[in-house]
Amino acid sequence: MNDAPPRLYAHPFSSYCQKVLVALYEHGTPFEYRHLEHDGNGAELAALWPMKRFPVLVDHGRTVLEASCIIEYLHLHHPGPTPLIPADADAALDVRMLDRFFDQYIATPQQKFVFDALRPAEDRDPYGVREAAAMLDTAYAWLEAHMEGRTWAVGEAFSLADCGAAPFLFYADWTHPIDARFARVHAYRSRLLARPSFRRAVEEARPYRHYFPLGAPDRD
Repeated sequence: MNDAPPRLYAHPFSSYCQKVLVALYEHGTPFEYRHLEHDGNGAELAALWPMKRFPVLVDHGRTVLEASCIIEYLHLHHPGPTPLIPADADAALDVRMLDRFFDQYIATPQQKFVFDALRPAEDRDPYGVREAAAMLDTAYAWLEAHMEGRTWAVGEAFSLADCGAAPFLFYADWTHPIDARFARVHAYRSRLLARPSFRRAVEEARPYRHYFPLGAPDRD
């Protein structure tokens, strides 16, 4: 019987990798961290997934792609003491819906700013960046209303949705600052930063802040 722990191909500064790391740290799940700056791990990743996007999880010969799917896989095959996806089907649907919100309307426009900054000046897309800023402002406003009376994204239980919200709001506020009028969003971001699982991910990523092309702020 193969009792080897799952292997995670990841980089600590990646928001999507942090999303999976939060889930692993929440449950204390043993895993082998294949850090992508260490020799050979990038080549292994490319052999597993030619897109070379990460995180990627390998467990018992199975390769699992995409952060949300990895957390779903961990929920099924390496469950922790407190499920990140509720057993109740309707509650689980709410968690998955908020997970998609944070992926599509916080992470995606935030990354537009970053990818644009990495382009040569002549190939930049200022119109696209303005669209991304407008989407973030709309998302912040929606989340402000949504968080009324809630501790976490879907009520009082920390879930899959919060695993993504933590790094995505963390970097979004660096990129396109959350306006002060969104007090509930700021408070939620602060609670996420105080969560031990995410705080660990933030500290592991701290040595790589010089990678942030927009300039990492001197906070958090």
